[in-house]
Amino acid sequence: MVPRNDTPISEFFLLGFSEDPELQRILCGLFLSMLLITVLGNLIMILATISYSHLHSPVYFFLSNLSFVDICFVSTTVPKMLVNVQTQSKVISYTGCITQMYFFTLFAGLDIFTLTMMAYDRFGAICHPLQCTVIMNPRLCGLLVLVSWILSVLNSLLQSLMVLPLPFCAELEIPHFFCELNQVVHLACSDPFFNDMVMYLASVVLGGGTLTGILYSYSRIVSSTRAISSAQGKYKAFSTCASHLSVVSLFYCTSLGVYLGSAATHNSHSRATASVMYTVVTPMLNPFIYSLRNNDIKRALRRFLVRGISKA
Repeated sequence: MVPRNDTPISEFFLLGFSEDPELQRILCGLFLSMLLITVLGNLIMILATISYSHLHSPVYFFLSNLSFVDICFVSTTVPKMLVNVQTQSKVISYTGCITQMYFFTLFAGLDIFTLTMMAYDRFGAICHPLQCTVIMNPRLCGLLVLVSWILSVLNSLLQSLMVLPLPFCAELEIPHFFCELNQVVHLACSDPFFNDMVMYLASVVLGGGTLTGILYSYSRIVSSTRAISSAQGKYKAFSTCASHLSVVSLFYCTSLGVYLGSAATHNSHSRATASVMYTVVTPMLNPFIYSLRNNDIKRALRRFLVRGISKA
């Protein structure tokens, strides 16, 4: 029988990656570097898209939103892990854990919705270039972002509120570096069937629905580009989607790999390590991926950095 803790829960314990102090110091430096690169890179991307009028278009509006969400996404988990490593503590308060779980779910959902909106924008720009500027007007773009925020807030609020009434057992160790919803739910002494059903339903509706939208958009893009006669025209059409397709593949492949792989192996430590890919690495790489092949972004970033250096 699982030991039950009848006293009010005040804290959980995040086990993280390793007990080795030397490895913890290395991980601390590595994650601090990735956090700073992520925040700085995405912040520069936001300021560059805001500062230059030729970047005031739907694709860059969604890109700046993605950069903002990525900053919030990585800031939800990494700072607490760094504090715990520095203080040689594994403790996170009950309130802190629920709060972290809420914001992680919120920004993960916003990441998915933003990638879907960017895919729809690419679909309009390639398949309906003449009507795209009319269809993807500022009002519609703002409305899409607002709806994505509302749906993400409602989903994360529902998931978090369902955790509050759960009775937890005496074993309060989370084999992760942050409070992941699935891990916290399965620490409860009661049957988590209803929570699991809500989680899986949300994953199918939100994750599966957005992925279907992305795949549909790119299927139409492929069909349209096949009708283009010139090789140069096909290359130009595909090159406009290359950055977004790279980010989508990186995010979905790593996140699906984590959950499908962990379901097969039941290895929580491997799951925590693999989760770094979509929770930390992907937000860090996004600014580099989008600026690598985009001449408009590269010119804007160059001008922004030169202007910043000259003012300094």
